[in-house]
Parts: sequence; structure tokens; C-alpha cells
Amino acid sequence: MANSSCVTEFFLLGFSSLGDLQLVLFVIFLCLYLIILSGNITIISVIRLDHSLHTPMYFFLSVLSTSEIFYTIVILPKMLVNLLSVLRTLSFVSCASQMYFFLGFAVTNCLLLGVMGYDRYAAICQPLHYPILMSWRVCGQLAAICVVSGFLISLLGTVMVFSLPFCGSNKVNHYFCDISPVIHLASAETYINQLVIFICGILVLVVPLTCICISYGFIVSTILKIPSTEGKQKAFSTCASHLIVVIVHYGCASFVYLRPSAKYTTGKDRLVTVTYTIITPLLNPMVYSLRNKDVQLAIRKMIGKTGFSVKTS
Repeated sequence: MANSSCVTEFFLLGFSSLGDLQLVLFVIFLCLYLIILSGNITIISVIRLDHSLHTPMYFFLSVLSTSEIFYTIVILPKMLVNLLSVLRTLSFVSCASQMYFFLGFAVTNCLLLGVMGYDRYAAICQPLHYPILMSWRVCGQLAAICVVSGFLISLLGTVMVFSLPFCGSNKVNHYFCDISPVIHLASAETYINQLVIFICGILVLVVPLTCICISYGFIVSTILKIPSTEGKQKAFSTCASHLIVVIVHYGCASFVYLRPSAKYTTGKDRLVTVTYTIITPLLNPMVYSLRNKDVQLAIRKMIGKTGFSVKTS
């Protein structure tokens, strides 16, 4: 792809317009990045070490946490370096690679959240058939489908962008190589390319979200039939964490990707992008650890095994 382009590297403008505030952003984003890594690694470790968490729900959570770690690694280290550097360039191939891996993990996360919604539906609405519907073989197949589909869709989107000629400006008005700011720099008509990317966005965002909504429609209907208040609260609590992550992730991603590229506005889009590249990966371990008693108990047990004394309530 690089051979057909006049541009050999891209310059990431990032947050350069903020001047000295970039140092403050560096400290904030570095702290958030370390929390994201430690939080998701903790979730993965706890699920792996505690046999009581060896269930489909926590299996998918560990896969999601793994994906979130790589998702942030693709974006944040380079962004942190750029906040302290004047040289903010990325080669043509590096920019394409960053977009490919970012989209790959992002799409994988969207599909995983959809599968997790189906898992909650099967557990609450089909409890007798749950061991068959969500056997370990099925779970492994669903996780593999999410990853493979995510990177195939990402490959299509990346090719649609970088198959275009880039012979004008190389200044990307963003802090990483995202679709809209890069495709704006193309030196040819981009209508067909944007249409294909938009259709992929609908498939990735609208279809899983529709499945999640249908699943939760059945879940709410089933929960309301539970006679005891305690039973209803327990059923709702297993879904609340997933719903919070779904609302933030799909809401922000839909705002950026489910609209024409011509309506891209740098300031607002950059703020929303920060939300789903930093806040969502941060939200995932916090929500599941703070709201989930099973995970809290497992964390206490793991800390206890390392020799620390932790008061259990």
C-alpha cells in the first residue's frame, strides 16, 4: 500500500494545541494507563487462580480484559511519548498497523460484549439448558469467532483507508491513526470507501447491540416472574456490570463511527475517543470488581495467599 502513496509518514497533532497542559495530561494518562494494566491483569489473574470463577461468564470477562490490555497498548504508549515529544511522526506502515490492531481489538470487544449478553440470557432464561448452551467447547468457539471476525473486519477497514492515495497533507488531527482523521487526508474520492466502512460499523455495533437488547428484554421478563425480592436482586446484579460497560462502550463508539466522516469534528470526537480508548478499559475492571461480590471475595483470597492480612466483611 505504501508504494502507491506520496506520503511516507504521518504527523500526529494529538494535543499539541494545549501547549504546557500536555505535561499535566501526560501525568493523568500515565496514571490511568497503569491502573488499566494493573486492573485488567488482576481480573485475569483472579479468574485464572480461583476455581469458583471458572464459569462461562468469567471466562468471557477474562478474554475481554486480555483484549482491553492489548487495545490500550496499541494506542496509549505512543500517545504518552507524543505528549512529551515534538517529533510525533509515524511511518505509513506503522500508522496502518496501529489502525489495524486498534480496530481489531475494538471490534473484538464489541462482539465479546454481545456474546456476554447472550451468556446472561442463557443463564437466567434457560438455566436447565445452560450447561449445554454454554459448554466450554461452545465458549471457546464463540471467543475464537469474536477474535477472528474482529481482525477480519479490521483488515477490511484498514485496506479501505490505506488503499487510497495520500499526496497532500500528512498531519493527522488526532492522537492516533483513527479512520476519520486519516481518510480526510486522502487525495481521491472516498465515498465508496466510507460507505463500506460505515456498513461494517453497522454490522459491528448495531447487530450485537440489537442482540443485547433482545437478550435483556427476555432477561427482564424472566426476572420479573421471580417471586422473591432477593432472587430478583441477585439476577439483576449479575447483569448490571455488563450493562454499564455496554452503555459506555457502544454509546461512544456509535457516536464516532455511525455517522458520515464529513461530520467529523476534531475537538468533540477526540474527547469521545478518549472515553472509549481510556475510560472504558478502566471502567471494565473497576465495575466488575467493585460491583461483583464473587470477584471481591476471590481478590481477598488471592491477597490472603500472598501473606497480606485483609479484613473480610
